[in-house]
Amino acid sequence: MPPTISATDRPLEKLSADAVVVGIGKGPDGPLPTPGAEAVDRLLGGRLLPALADLAARGAEDEVTRVAALGQGPFPVVAAVGLGAPQTGGGYAPDAVRRAAGAASRALSGRGSVVTLLAAVGGTPDELRLHAVGEGSLLGAYEFTAYKSDTAGRPVPPREFTVVVPDAGAAKGPLERVRAVADAVALVRDLVNTPPNDLFPAELAARGAAAGKRAGLDVEVLDEAALAAGGYGGVLAVGGGSTRGPRVLRLTYRGKRARKKVALVGKGITFDSGGLSIKPAANMHHMTSDMAGAAAVIATVCLVAQLGLPVEVTATVPMAENLPSGSAYRPADVVTFRNGKKAEITNTDAEGRVILADALARAAEDSPDAILETSTLTGAQLVALGSRTAGVMGSDDLRDAVVAASARSGEAMWAMPMPAELRRGLDSPVADFVNANADRMGGMLVGAHFLAEFVPDGLPWAHIDIAGPSYNTGAPWGYTPKGGTGVPVRTLLATIEDLIADQ
Repeated sequence: MPPTISATDRPLEKLSADAVVVGIGKGPDGPLPTPGAEAVDRLLGGRLLPALADLAARGAEDEVTRVAALGQGPFPVVAAVGLGAPQTGGGYAPDAVRRAAGAASRALSGRGSVVTLLAAVGGTPDELRLHAVGEGSLLGAYEFTAYKSDTAGRPVPPREFTVVVPDAGAAKGPLERVRAVADAVALVRDLVNTPPNDLFPAELAARGAAAGKRAGLDVEVLDEAALAAGGYGGVLAVGGGSTRGPRVLRLTYRGKRARKKVALVGKGITFDSGGLSIKPAANMHHMTSDMAGAAAVIATVCLVAQLGLPVEVTATVPMAENLPSGSAYRPADVVTFRNGKKAEITNTDAEGRVILADALARAAEDSPDAILETSTLTGAQLVALGSRTAGVMGSDDLRDAVVAASARSGEAMWAMPMPAELRRGLDSPVADFVNANADRMGGMLVGAHFLAEFVPDGLPWAHIDIAGPSYNTGAPWGYTPKGGTGVPVRTLLATIEDLIADQ
């Protein structure tokens, strides 16, 4: 069961839990207390802040210092979590609070109930802080144990969070949203973390369809026969090398008094060996995450439905397994896509754009007001921006709107250009274009140029390359676990809400 979250405005001394969380900032001469830390310090008779100094707490991001209360208060343990340096003018950015809440959750495994005073750190409006504290607490408490054979007796993350706020009644609505967002992110993480032998295209489509039906969505699943009849040549080409056939999933939510029609597209390669252009063995196991974009758009359309937003959203999700075999597509093949365009295949490991081409063409047929597409498209994204920052390309205005939404959501993204000269690298002597440029320079941007061939002129669109940010191969940090991260669900939701507000 996922952890619960609630709010209280009761006095601190009348609360009880297995731990209390307070924030401390990083100052030039040592840790900076926040109102929550000062309140607990008073409750403990002035012992907390000196203890933190004695323990060399610095207030740095991701730093958690645990102090035993020794019977001096209603909480046996105080977790002082670092917020980093305060903003100019004081207070802390929402994502600093979100990360701190997540770090505290991870550090408090084995503690069943937690009271958190992080909503009192200041610097942003109360509701934004509440969202940050709630999301960080719940996302930091995520764990994936489906394949652990022995879980008895191990420390588990906290199961109950109580956020101290000035008005508990006013916090009820925001926390309901927090719960919905955290559940959507957890769905993505669960799907990404499920191994490819259990999450092949038909199974991913089935799980996505089940989630859609629970959310009250219209559901359509296209199998090989339907894909052939519909002209999905790219999906069939990539999926042809596997005995487990490809699928396309369509999920549609029609909100009451819909103000906009938004198309979502997400790459669903359930495992990517590279096909005949096979990848090196080292780190190939990370390609279990190559369906993170698909998982994100499935979760997002379900989340939009749960929140009841006044918008129409359709997710078009192509799914395939890219394997080498006698029936695999080849370099030098020419693939015909749903919109009639043709690509010469020069690299079977540039397969994501090949299945996305069909999905983008199909999504455009619905005449949406905007297309938001996300995919683990290129290793070049990691080279350009590292493992935590996604690249965003597409129509200038929508691209910039996505980046602005990501800043509020805490999912780092950066606007990237699509220089016209890079499109020439896709020229083909035998077809409309090639699927991969032999020149490695600007690979992320070239990938976006390929996708642009399947978006009609004048239709706003954005491509979010999440190759690094969707899957954490290193140690956990903040509210981000090892493995699937759930990026970019929160940004997609925020962008859709912005599009509605602009109406």
